Amino acid sequence: MLLDFAYLVIAIVALPWVVWRKLSGGRPVAAPWIRFTGAIPVPPVPEAGAGRIWLHGVSVGEVQLLAALAAELRAQAEAADRSVDCVISSSTTTGLELAAKRFGPDRTFPCPLDFTWAVDRVLDRVRPDLIVLGELELWPTLLARAARRGIPVVVANGRMSERSAAGYGRVAWLARRMLGRVTTVAARSQADADRFASLGARDVVVTGSLKFDGVRGDRAAPEVERLRQLAGFAAADIVFLAGSTQSPEESLAIETFRTLAPSHPALRLVIVPRHVERTPEIAALLDATGLPWQLRSRLDGASPDPTACVLLIDTTGELGWWWGTASIAFVGGSLDGLRGGQNMLEPAAYAAAVCFGPHTRNFRDEVRRLLDADAAVVVPDGPALTAFVGRCLADPAWAAALGSRAAALVAAHRGATATTARIVLDGLGNPGRERTFTPRPYKP
Repeated sequence: MLLDFAYLVIAIVALPWVVWRKLSGGRPVAAPWIRFTGAIPVPPVPEAGAGRIWLHGVSVGEVQLLAALAAELRAQAEAADRSVDCVISSSTTTGLELAAKRFGPDRTFPCPLDFTWAVDRVLDRVRPDLIVLGELELWPTLLARAARRGIPVVVANGRMSERSAAGYGRVAWLARRMLGRVTTVAARSQADADRFASLGARDVVVTGSLKFDGVRGDRAAPEVERLRQLAGFAAADIVFLAGSTQSPEESLAIETFRTLAPSHPALRLVIVPRHVERTPEIAALLDATGLPWQLRSRLDGASPDPTACVLLIDTTGELGWWWGTASIAFVGGSLDGLRGGQNMLEPAAYAAAVCFGPHTRNFRDEVRRLLDADAAVVVPDGPALTAFVGRCLADPAWAAALGSRAAALVAAHRGATATTARIVLDGLGNPGRERTFTPRPYKP
């Protein structure tokens, strides 16, 4: 195929970069050979008559949402005296690590590159009765080969930003061809639904954002309490957590802590970088300050350092619980305009006083709702971050009210996961190749 040839040229050009990523000590490209060949190990469906659902999420955020969706799918299927078997793929090392923890290694595999042979081999081995794609992960070959086999495809938590819509609009013929092969788009908002429909999606449903369901919010949860004890946090400690951070956000959080800690001895700083391989870089920043600090990975089986006032998290998959230890939260990936922000609903669900930078295009609808409810604050730079944390420390009642409004907002918008699960199970129909899916009309 012409598309295979184009992909092959791109792969050859990118090969030195793939090798460099592996040898440089940074985050490597996830399983490039397995993704190129499609040679994945997947067990057979464990129960006769069970419908197999292939879930795909690019990275950690999508995998977390799909794990919650899978749990809801199993619950609804059991209530209806049905059986489903969920397997999951991801495109990143961190996504695969989290997926293996949530689904088990035998039900987790690298998503194939969009070559015909790789996609066909994965479809032959997985034998899905339905495919769920997280947010906006559209690949021409995967959609074409699924359609050829009569496999329904559902886009869950469908997100189509203005920038993405403009990009797809420049190749409108391709966008219409791909979206025409998607059975249903479960969009997170009306604006997203409108953009999907304008680009050719046949069946669009507004379900709300899965992100409101995919966050926890129980500060008394055993997992939160375990981490609190592991870190040695006392009841009087005030935890300022900077999560999903990118450079230079760690240095700004450290500077905020250094400015405020002398007058607030109960203040503690927790840093959770977006990419754990940046740990040595952040450790060097902390060493340069002279602040006593400790690594999360060294706490297992050891007592916390009572003099350490900073904790650097160098493990993956725990941020959702660490947020539950925080009174004050900064959500990273939001200050430099390159990343588009990370999930601010996680600390909001725990009623933390939440702030983030101005660049949050990945969560535009969620941010709008938080700001409209006076449930979060935008901090454009380091001094503003220091001012926000300082106000939280000086006026605890204000910080608590901010957090309470955030938690109430999250609670009021839950329910999208259950709705999406019903759509998926409807699309699944009967296991095998005879479908009973009835499309829902899009209503603008």
